[in-house]
Amino acid sequence: MSNKELAAEVGLAPSSCHARVQRLLADGWLRGFHAEVRPEAFGIGMRAIVFVRMARHAATLLEAFRGHVLRLPEVLDLYYVAGSHDFLLHVAVRDVDHLRRLVAERISTHEAIGHVETSLVFEHQHRSQWPDFSEPESSRSESRRK
Repeated sequence: MSNKELAAEVGLAPSSCHARVQRLLADGWLRGFHAEVRPEAFGIGMRAIVFVRMARHAATLLEAFRGHVLRLPEVLDLYYVAGSHDFLLHVAVRDVDHLRRLVAERISTHEAIGHVETSLVFEHQHRSQWPDFSEPESSRSESRRK
């Protein structure tokens, strides 16, 4: 939304709103802005989640794997997680053949990999607003009762 729209939404003058947004950027609370672009505009025909279990959990192997997959242009997001898998990779590819080659030739071949599973993403919804947990829950429930 534009600065003018944001200012109207929060009840500030546009100049005050702009100054506050600039301060949020300077203080590191906001890291930037982005545009939502249709993946098809880049030739992306499918997305998938690749579940990776490491063979060994040596710190050097974890770092090497992390660096390896982050250099792959198909990897949109990397999650280091607890549970039955160690990493989740959100990947974007042209088609099934591109996905097969990515997983078989560029991910699974890494020396640290123990097991890989892949799930296709049929639909992706992104929430651009974070929930606000800055107040303790007791304060939030108290304010709701008033």
